[in-house]
Amino acid sequence: MEKQRAQWGSKIGFILAAAGSAVGLGNIWKFPGRAFEGGGGTFVIIYIIMVVLLGAPMMLTELSIGRASQTNIVGSFQKLGHKRSAWIGWVGVIGAFIITSYYSHVGGWVLRYVAGYATEAPKIYDNPMGYFTGMLGLNSDGSTSFPWVAILFAAVFLLINAIVIIRGVESGIEKFNKIGMPALFILLLILLVRAVTLDGSAEGVSYMLTPDWSKLTFDTFLAALGQAFYSLSIGMAIMITYGSYLSRKENLPKNTALICGMDTMVAIMAGFIIVPAVFATLGGGEVGKGGGFAFVSLAGVFQQMPGGTIFGVIFYLLLLFAALTSCMSLIEGIVAFLTEHFSWGRKNATIGVCIALFLLGCLYTCSQVAFPIKGVWFDFANGLSFPAFGDCMEYLTDRALIPICALGCSIFVGWIWKQENALAEIEQEGIRFRLAKVYTIIIKYVAPIAILTIIAMGLISGMTLS
Repeated sequence: MEKQRAQWGSKIGFILAAAGSAVGLGNIWKFPGRAFEGGGGTFVIIYIIMVVLLGAPMMLTELSIGRASQTNIVGSFQKLGHKRSAWIGWVGVIGAFIITSYYSHVGGWVLRYVAGYATEAPKIYDNPMGYFTGMLGLNSDGSTSFPWVAILFAAVFLLINAIVIIRGVESGIEKFNKIGMPALFILLLILLVRAVTLDGSAEGVSYMLTPDWSKLTFDTFLAALGQAFYSLSIGMAIMITYGSYLSRKENLPKNTALICGMDTMVAIMAGFIIVPAVFATLGGGEVGKGGGFAFVSLAGVFQQMPGGTIFGVIFYLLLLFAALTSCMSLIEGIVAFLTEHFSWGRKNATIGVCIALFLLGCLYTCSQVAFPIKGVWFDFANGLSFPAFGDCMEYLTDRALIPICALGCSIFVGWIWKQENALAEIEQEGIRFRLAKVYTIIIKYVAPIAILTIIAMGLISGMTLS
């Protein structure tokens, strides 16, 4: 007798889990910086357009593939197409594994900062850069040592993920997101109210609301498109896996709109938190993006902000929930593949994956400061180069594996599985998809061209593209 496959226990459980997957660190520490660089309101408008025209159709595509196949990402392409199509799923699994290996360690750094702001905030304020690099193994005298602190917190972060995932889809991931996502929105609202009520924040709010079309360039569109794909978890083996746990009664277009809407709302709210807070506390200085900004530069914001230490704890708790919900979805995609493709037990698969992720992630953490571990990268701007191993991992996933998997999905639906089969899946149970004609044009022609542009620009522009 075939074992019944896991399913979501409720519609709201799926929506929160999928939105939790989409809402990650990129929404909170990359979007504000990109919005600042892209002219505030200008970038926000372009980003929303990219989400509507390309992000949402791609998410709908992945959900329809998953629900139609009712299996893991590699099995999905084999079942719906041909064995030769399985490479798309393999790219997704490999990409998800590499992303999770370093993402889980960054999640550990976030957990460290929750504890740091709660117990020793003055130490962070005294030397923000030294506190951060010290966690990664750079001593005050300039010598390096093994980054035990960062490694320990990464292990705790992965342990939390493992405990939840072992419990399964409904009892583990769904229940966690039913708590984690409402908590995330509450923390966002608290920080938003605090940010926009700071003296001097009005200029930052105005900057985010007022489009500056003089900063509109081709790079603005490219940055918005890349942010939308990464933020919505496109090309990462996630949405196909989550879609495979859906019942035929679910309205895929409506669910896609809800997930994309929640994810976009979080990103925009983060922009209205970070940009006004920087204007108010640092006089409108540069709004950065990424870990260096989140762990180092924001210390000055919290130090200058009334009650800043409390809001620092809240901010890193917000980051922690975002990191956990995203990391769980990535690991689930890998675990689903192992349990179904190789018949591993869920517990053994989860433990094995988390140990492997932890060990690979240790190389990422060590390569940041403590040890000069190098990777290999090629682009037309720099030729063959040997960046830090951690940077190489990010380049490989962001500029190659994610867009290649997304490209494979769009080509698969548009030209192999055929869009009429995708539409039949989308319109199950009499659901009417009013944008069917527009969707087929986007998936068959527009999305492949846009994704190929991302890949090409990543190779042409080299490591300067972010």
